[in-house]
Amino acid sequence: MSQLRPTLIAIALTLAIATPAQATAGPTIKIENDRTQPVFSYADAIREHVYVESTVDSDLDGKLDKVRVDIIRPKESGPGLKVPVIIDESPYYDNSGRGNESERKIYDAAGNVTKFPLFYDNYFVPRGYAVLNVDMLGTTRSEGCPDIGGKADVLGGKAVIDWLNGRAKAVKDDGTPAVADWTTGKSAMIGKSYDGTLANAVAATGVEGLKTIVPISAISSWYKYQRSNGVIYNYDYASWLANYVDTDPEPKCQQVRDKMDAEDGDDTGSFNPFWAERDYIAGLLGDVSKVKASVFVVHTVNDLNVKPDNFSTWWKALADRNVPRKIWVGQTQHVDPFDFQGRRDLWVDTLHRWFDYWLLGVRNGITHEPRADVEVGPAQWATQRDWPAPFALKASLRPAADGSLGLKPAKKNSTASFTDLRMSENDMTADIGTANPGRVAFTTGELPLDLRLSGTPTADLRVKLDKPTSNLTALLVDFGEATRVDWRRGQGITTLTEEDCHGESTTADDACYKKVVTNVATRPLEIVARGWIDVQNRDSLSQAKPLPVGTYGTVKWLTLPQDYTFRKGHRIGLVVAGTDSTYSEESGTGANVTIDLVKSSVTVPFVLGTPLADVPKDTARFRGPERLDLPEPEPEFQFF
Repeated sequence: MSQLRPTLIAIALTLAIATPAQATAGPTIKIENDRTQPVFSYADAIREHVYVESTVDSDLDGKLDKVRVDIIRPKESGPGLKVPVIIDESPYYDNSGRGNESERKIYDAAGNVTKFPLFYDNYFVPRGYAVLNVDMLGTTRSEGCPDIGGKADVLGGKAVIDWLNGRAKAVKDDGTPAVADWTTGKSAMIGKSYDGTLANAVAATGVEGLKTIVPISAISSWYKYQRSNGVIYNYDYASWLANYVDTDPEPKCQQVRDKMDAEDGDDTGSFNPFWAERDYIAGLLGDVSKVKASVFVVHTVNDLNVKPDNFSTWWKALADRNVPRKIWVGQTQHVDPFDFQGRRDLWVDTLHRWFDYWLLGVRNGITHEPRADVEVGPAQWATQRDWPAPFALKASLRPAADGSLGLKPAKKNSTASFTDLRMSENDMTADIGTANPGRVAFTTGELPLDLRLSGTPTADLRVKLDKPTSNLTALLVDFGEATRVDWRRGQGITTLTEEDCHGESTTADDACYKKVVTNVATRPLEIVARGWIDVQNRDSLSQAKPLPVGTYGTVKWLTLPQDYTFRKGHRIGLVVAGTDSTYSEESGTGANVTIDLVKSSVTVPFVLGTPLADVPKDTARFRGPERLDLPEPEPEFQFF
């Protein structure tokens, strides 16, 4: 063994100084301080475009649709230097634009993009990545018709990954073949809102070569985007959005939109094959069991556009299958982490390290760090092992006939009743201690210490109706004056005039963006968690079953998830009502709802700051503030 050791050392030294297989006359990818370095010229980068052939004919013209792919990559990339790929596939490149500044693609005379929206190209191309801005089928310069989460959306993006790995064909403008001989085939998909939804969807197909995705404020189930347990948020939304993102003349895809209207089940609100095709957790086109990519989730708990159950259910499904993952959870509304106050530099660096690890194999330790970053107050963040907060304890808070909310069941035969009316959340939470025919309300006493909710509350009610069904709304409310994130105004941020830069610039495409600050407001209450259900969908989302009139039945459902701290001296309130006009276009059924208080509760996952036994009962009826006109969040159709 002693004679062999010098030989082994010599071999190791030879390997250590061997010329890399991808060495070229120009720069090669350089790693220092556990990060790729900007050694490639952004100004001299290759800018080109191709059309990838998909496997669908969404516009029914008898030809397979082609996906437009705009590419920027280091000049040195090619057969001798293969680079990984970062993809932002979007339907918004020629309508609403991307990012807080609504950037659109800008083209030169040859049809190549000179301005790529967002900072990904400016920052990552100099570090040895290619960046692809892909026009979703049916939008911008791609062929076909958008089908809002369905086959065309999903398989168009998958075809691009297949092309990067030699499994699909592409052509240039002149019809000659385009071959991706400049890439390793390893790719990432990233994007906010619809863009991130496409990343979820393509990953759920299990396509080979997609190594990681970064879905930001993204949909995992289009049913959850437009429905809650049978309650409809918006009617005929899919066809509306399809028409919005498609800037071609309307007649071209009218047949596709009419088909969506016919199949979306707006007459019942139930889950059907239309929504199953658009479900990426357990759907017809893809499901979480096929995911081979790592996942870096970013979402906010007050996103009432892409509601946060889209990330919480996706996150849990990934965790159940041990998919490598990371998460940031914010408190604003529909906001990109690039625009989280004070976090921009950290976001860019974290994303950089994530891509370096998954696409280039840089051992930078990012997978050994705490998994979750959580905003716990306005622009105040905590790092923790996972989300929801580990070791949260579930406490069942029980309503009583005297309007109190505590740990003990109500007295025998206690009931409360209201009528399913169409009410706003402002009306539901006004004068909480005063009787209101459209709602019932219950409150704890003043909290002796802080209590942090982390996760998803569960409403569990035993009800009877005088009609076959009713919509139910459950609101968990924090009563107490406090300065909180004002996510209702401007998505929760204000854009400043000062800029900072991340990456390299040209005269056509700079890397500089305006800074932002988090909006805050001081108010006497906040609606913390909310959830909705149509009673006839209490047992099944796909099979409606009316509750026999005059008969009690159990209605149990999850609210939207949250991460929120109830402060010392505040009160926790539970409001139960009918149809929520703030988030649903439905009319109230007019049903009279009677709640059996003895067998009803709301279960809340608390990270304990005080023993729950110390939560006091509301001994004197708390009246609460008068009607507070909370600003209406931005309309549901602002899905950008």
